[in-house]
Amino acid sequence: MSGHSKWATIKHKKGKTDARRGKLFSKLSRAITVAAREGGADVTMNIALANAVEKAKSYSMPKDNIERAIQRGGGGADGAAYESILYEGYGPAGVAIIVEVLTDNKNRSAADIRNTFSKHGGQLAQPGAVAWVFERRGSIIVDGEKYSEDDVMAAAIDAGADDVVQDGDEFEVLTQPGDFGAVRDSLAAAGIEFDQAELTMIPKNTVTLEENDARKTMKIVDALEDSDDVQEVYANFDIPEDILERLAG
Repeated sequence: MSGHSKWATIKHKKGKTDARRGKLFSKLSRAITVAAREGGADVTMNIALANAVEKAKSYSMPKDNIERAIQRGGGGADGAAYESILYEGYGPAGVAIIVEVLTDNKNRSAADIRNTFSKHGGQLAQPGAVAWVFERRGSIIVDGEKYSEDDVMAAAIDAGADDVVQDGDEFEVLTQPGDFGAVRDSLAAAGIEFDQAELTMIPKNTVTLEENDARKTMKIVDALEDSDDVQEVYANFDIPEDILERLAG
């Protein structure tokens, strides 16, 4: 789950520690292999591959796994032909949802996504119905307890970042897609480590959820993310911190 919600951070941390770890690594590996197959195995020359590798690193995917995924794609080995597809829909309380899929069977994925929406009180929509709610941005999460705002701002803004937003004990560095790599590299060169770095879909507005709708929305997001074909789920919900603590506890 990506977007401006503390639930996104909790999901990220869960991915490092619970039973989702193996499935998450499989999805990250698939994205790396496809990027290497389509654009070559040289990370310095293949922006899509560089972004996929950086995302895998931010989820603590082992270096050996990353290298094997690059070799599978860069070596031109025979394998399934994957297709990237975006599905759009609505969840509880009118939450806008975009599901990013990487699949070798479009019919299977379409049926799976449709059934998940229906089962959890959501509804698939036509292409473009909710896409306008989001914009493609680069997002880099930095631990605010380890680095000062001045240090993060200096490295990020000088490299072309749009903004640095503080959310609790974290800084989120936002960039345009074309500036993402330069800003990420500038932070690294300044010795600033980041907890997460990815191209994502940022909602232009959010729906603040009451506890019942928050529980339903988290269930549909969980169910979508559990699909082997789903790479990422974007939704424009926000959950008040007191409700989130109860639901995540």
